Amino acid sequence: MIDSGTSIAVIGLTLAAFAMSPSGSVVAQPSEIQSRDVIPRDVRKMYERGLQFLAASQSQDGSWDGGKPGPAMKQGLENAARVEGSWADGGKQGPGVTALALLAFLASGEDANYGIYSSHIRKALRSLIRAQDAKTGYIGPSMYHHGFAMLALAEAYGTVDERNLWLAEKAPRSIGQALELAVRTAITSQKSNPANAWRYSPDGQDADVSVAGAVIIGLLAARNAGIEVPDQSIDKAIAYLRSMTDTSGDVSYENLGNRIATSTARVAIVTLACAVARRKDLAEYKATLGYLKERIQEPIGPFGEYTLYYEAQALFQGDVVAWEKWNEILVRRLKEAQQPDGSIRGRFNPAISTSLSLLSLALNYRLLPVYER
Repeated sequence: MIDSGTSIAVIGLTLAAFAMSPSGSVVAQPSEIQSRDVIPRDVRKMYERGLQFLAASQSQDGSWDGGKPGPAMKQGLENAARVEGSWADGGKQGPGVTALALLAFLASGEDANYGIYSSHIRKALRSLIRAQDAKTGYIGPSMYHHGFAMLALAEAYGTVDERNLWLAEKAPRSIGQALELAVRTAITSQKSNPANAWRYSPDGQDADVSVAGAVIIGLLAARNAGIEVPDQSIDKAIAYLRSMTDTSGDVSYENLGNRIATSTARVAIVTLACAVARRKDLAEYKATLGYLKERIQEPIGPFGEYTLYYEAQALFQGDVVAWEKWNEILVRRLKEAQQPDGSIRGRFNPAISTSLSLLSLALNYRLLPVYER
């Protein structure tokens, strides 16, 4: 087991300075993306107001109550909305919601141990670890929640000083131990799945791109943090995503050709997973990136902030110039959607829509290791 004192910040700086080519050779990153000293004022202001809302709405146990769902999805997309938004459990609280809010705090640049939101970060982490089954490692109630929780644990690992995490309360397990358990759950689930991917339940026998994307990114973040994740597991997961992608760059939901509805979110998931797995050589990566770049000006679509969350990362990984153009549009959209209390109105409940929106803006900060190119 990796020592929890290992600094994920060091890992992040290393990844920021170098990128692996498909052949495995190390190449320096372009100078224009090594650092970004000036964060647009509008972004800083929106982000701070969003964090203030999340801080004020956090429950005593460290979680976030989903509250009432946002505006209903379009009538003709009810099934797709249920499928790709079900991790949010219809607006109820859960570890996936807590994980996204935690990620928004970690991505802000505030000191995770002594900054103004450090107590909120610690409460959220305690909530995630308490939600984990100590025997199986599962962070339910679905693999959506598990994937996002795994990602949040990976980004907190080595950043949060665990000496101050539990205080007088006995720690059930360290962040590193919780992350290792979560990784083990994901890998065990994949091994028993005929598609070598994931569905809602850990013992599910089918798979879909949306659930699989949440778990794959969580595994990749854990690997970047120093947790052992078998290459075979990543390779099989990427192979599954490739099997769902056609030559146009469009991505199916469960079976190739079964799209339910066009989904930029699914396309972005494939682009992002291939990029973070360092498989930019794949034809599917190039096709999905091209698909996204051709549609930068298009409306958000039925999955709202869920799409923005993945599209921001996918474009940044694939083409920083395209991302900059898209980011300008994003900032204008979110300025209009932000409410007087700092929440960002969207397709989901306030906690989810605000967290996803802030994370789509977080590429401007480029602090989380999973955001490195």
